Amino acid sequence: MKINILGVPFDELDMAQAVDKVIGFMAEDDFRMICTPNPEIVMNARKDSGFMELLNSADMVTADGVGVVWASKYFGKQLKERVSGYDLAQGVFEKMKDTEYTAYFFGGAEGVAAKAKEEMEKKYPGLKIVGTNNGYFDEEKERLILEDIRDKRPDFLLLGLGSPKQEKWMHNNRYLLKGTVCIGVGGSFDVMAGNVKRAPEAFRKMGLEWFYRLVTQPTRFKRMLKLPLFVICVLLNKGKVR
Repeated sequence: MKINILGVPFDELDMAQAVDKVIGFMAEDDFRMICTPNPEIVMNARKDSGFMELLNSADMVTADGVGVVWASKYFGKQLKERVSGYDLAQGVFEKMKDTEYTAYFFGGAEGVAAKAKEEMEKKYPGLKIVGTNNGYFDEEKERLILEDIRDKRPDFLLLGLGSPKQEKWMHNNRYLLKGTVCIGVGGSFDVMAGNVKRAPEAFRKMGLEWFYRLVTQPTRFKRMLKLPLFVICVLLNKGKVR
């Protein structure tokens, strides 16, 4: 079942269901695209019709933000829980580690994806991460990265290019990535690598991870201004969910 929040269709899945769905996708020899929008991404999509269309074409869309879950409750069609890109990836790694499924990390600054690979393989013994690349590329390097991904044929491709760049990259290359499940994970490689700390569990349980990020990363202030705009937009659009 889909729950429409300001034009973006979210899947009504809890974390365990989302993980199982990703693993199910891997058993299929097809391209699959997973998006995990937060309120900022929803607001950006409302200003970019092409991006909104892309989100509507994704194979799975989960709520990476308590604001989206709150909006679903306000509209009377409650999403089960927040399913962030980072946590979803961790759940999938846990299931992948005892299988022949493989992953590939693409994005982040120089060396970050490689460090994230090292840390995740320590955390999940048996996890097979077959390649990494940073997120800085020109047209020629992009061609080489895409060739490397296609040669290694990962089952699970994580893109940390930032939104909407990562989602648009997945969509634009969908015909070249048959058999690959792709997900945009934003800055998750920095967290996986240990360069950035997640909010303490208490903050996450109270839905205050955004506040912790703002306090520890003041440069995010401008981006955070999208949150009150999202709330206002939700309040003005009650009854327009389908």
